[in-house]
Amino acid sequence: MAVGVAVSNEPAVLYNGRITVFVAVSCMVAATGGIIFGYDIGISGGVTSMEPFLKKFFRDVYDKMNEDTKISNYCKYDNQLLTLFTSSLYISGLVASFFASSVTRAFGRKPSILVGGASFLAGSALGGAASNVYMLIFGRILLGVGVGFANQSVPLYISEMAPPRHRGLFNNGFQFCVGIGVLSANLINYGTEKIEGGWGWRISLAMAAVPASILTVGALFLPETANSLIQRSDDHEKVETMLRRIRGVNDVQAELNDLVKASSISKTVDHPFRNIIQREYRPQLVMSIAIPFFQQVTGINVISFYAPVLFRTIGLGESASLLSAVVTGVVGTISTFISMLVVDKLGRRKLFMIGGFQMLASQAMVGGIMASKLGDHGGISQAYGYLVLVLICIYVAGFAWSWGPLGWLVPSEIYPLEIRSAGQSITVAVGFLFTFLVAQTFLLMLCHFKSGIFFFFGGWVVIMTAFVYLLLPETKNVPIEQMNKIWREHWFWKNVMGEMDVHIDKTEA
Repeated sequence: MAVGVAVSNEPAVLYNGRITVFVAVSCMVAATGGIIFGYDIGISGGVTSMEPFLKKFFRDVYDKMNEDTKISNYCKYDNQLLTLFTSSLYISGLVASFFASSVTRAFGRKPSILVGGASFLAGSALGGAASNVYMLIFGRILLGVGVGFANQSVPLYISEMAPPRHRGLFNNGFQFCVGIGVLSANLINYGTEKIEGGWGWRISLAMAAVPASILTVGALFLPETANSLIQRSDDHEKVETMLRRIRGVNDVQAELNDLVKASSISKTVDHPFRNIIQREYRPQLVMSIAIPFFQQVTGINVISFYAPVLFRTIGLGESASLLSAVVTGVVGTISTFISMLVVDKLGRRKLFMIGGFQMLASQAMVGGIMASKLGDHGGISQAYGYLVLVLICIYVAGFAWSWGPLGWLVPSEIYPLEIRSAGQSITVAVGFLFTFLVAQTFLLMLCHFKSGIFFFFGGWVVIMTAFVYLLLPETKNVPIEQMNKIWREHWFWKNVMGEMDVHIDKTEA
């Protein structure tokens, strides 16, 4: 079946509407799905640098760190069971994201968010009460199910609820919440590390229940998006009522017309995963794979998962390492907030470019300092240690206003309704797959590449920046159900997509 959009060079028609309290509160509640993801990223890196935690679950790492004076600085934490603790979440999240696609398409965005919150809540309880490594990893698997469902549904929910002119602001709120989650985890790790008796790590793991509870309870009261309602029902009156409530105006006919057209196409598609590989969806398929892949090979996981471990590698103490991770968390959260404010003015492409150059420069300098100043044994001077911290903060800022939030925003806004749940699942699954691979191999790569690991990720930053410059069109201010227009007018993708059979009359919009 050949479906798609044939469009003219007219600008996209913008819908009536404004930012309403109803939409703002709904998106804020949904965005707590980002907090659970960020909290887990931050907490896992912190507890794996705590000696009581290592002593209880990963004795080999503890002994190697404290007793083996001959081992290289870069290899102290190289243990596959330890990295399995971190990365097991991402394999379970990968699998869960495909189940989440079916739930999101058949039952709506709200049930997926609810399942995500409940699963994460169960996993946090199991992790805090863990008595052996198997219980610990099973808890991580439940956390992965929660994150898989939340990451699949929350960005879609926010993009569909938000007014098109402010979609970047709202959707970047998801990454802002990821940053808040990371920062909260770093602060909690810094505090619990000081608890006498060596059980502070239990508090760190169990506190994940707080954002999970907010998401789970909040999801019970969330409204469903108009896009999801019309995809699952022919009740146009119900959809129109919801649109009026969401947009805060009575005249929602233009948006309703586009939703009806998108829904009529969507209901002819029984197997969205088969359809997404067809030629007319080739740009979206490429982006659904490339963007999450590039997001993971920016090297951000070097900082997010293992910041305390990395700072201990360059010679900072346990407490100073955790405090340094707090500093990078603050920088990332502030930078994402800045991105929220400017993304709908500057556009997605400019932020990708700025962030790319910033990350490349800082990675090259960190790699150079570690190559020249940090050997296999001993440490580097305090001055160089803090210079590395400053450069890493510059790197984190670059990521936090580009690939961090935009890696979620752009995929969530580019898919037509008929393949939207499938496309978002591919995005989440690819992200989880490469998060797993990077997490599982990073400590081994650090051991063998040493300082060269920063140049390795820097090379990928060059490639992804060129990719965006050449192949990603600007999506700001384009209504989500008119997004095919940007691909049809792009110098490269218009030739890839070919002629389309379905014509959308813009005058009706």
